[in-house]
Amino acid sequence: MSPLKITTRDAAPGPVLEIFGELDYASAGELRERILATPLRPGQRLVLDLGGMAFCDSSGLSALIVAHNHARAAEADVALASVPSNTLRILRIVGLDQIFPVFPDSEASCS
Repeated sequence: MSPLKITTRDAAPGPVLEIFGELDYASAGELRERILATPLRPGQRLVLDLGGMAFCDSSGLSALIVAHNHARAAEADVALASVPSNTLRILRIVGLDQIFPVFPDSEASCS
């Protein structure tokens, strides 16, 4: 089991949250709290860099939806970067790839 670790950095279009470890029932609340504590201004883009994520369950997907709702409430955008292939497959199955722009890495999401 890989404990969840979240780091934050600033980029030109907005904040980037880098997620490492397992995003599951036990840890999704931590990500939700971090997302909701991240200030966003209209026109900014919140990027969730999932390159270090080892696992994501339905609670993790729910946390991603919280990010989408948080960004929309702030009149901002949200994007996913470096999505692991197994998670991308799940996003496609449940249709979330239709609401999240997906980029190969966080640098591409910032251009």
